[in-house]
Amino acid sequence: MNCAGSPVQVAVIGPSTATDAENMAAEEIGGILAEGGAILISGGLGGVMEASCRGAKKKGGFTVGILPNTGSGNSYLTVRVRTGISHARNILVVESADAVIAVGGAYGTLSEIAIALKTGKPVFGYMSWEIEGVEPCTTPAEAAIRALAAARR
Repeated sequence: MNCAGSPVQVAVIGPSTATDAENMAAEEIGGILAEGGAILISGGLGGVMEASCRGAKKKGGFTVGILPNTGSGNSYLTVRVRTGISHARNILVVESADAVIAVGGAYGTLSEIAIALKTGKPVFGYMSWEIEGVEPCTTPAEAAIRALAAARR
């Protein structure tokens, strides 16, 4: 998974149009990941992606947005990877991570979950799809802590 001595990378995935509860959860998750020394990977747009990056940046974290287009993404990104490959970038988001946290879920989130499960990445869900292979979590903190532990293994 990760190289010895390198920070772990955790993807936070979820809808670009998120509920207030999903955004609050994502922001909390981002902050915990930053405090845990993880690099946060996301699709770089709004909603859950932006909220998780905002949480990470508030705690001094490092964020990477793998954008579907050539735009700038959200304002909380440390690094922007402008792919120009639309939804195909979901593969890059997942493959860049040592573990994945799904918050909420639209069909793009479901596709990222499927990719993660297919490639053997641990997936933790908070208010997300309840499908085989996704480990449900009852709080945002539980999702972040379990993902950090899995990413370090």
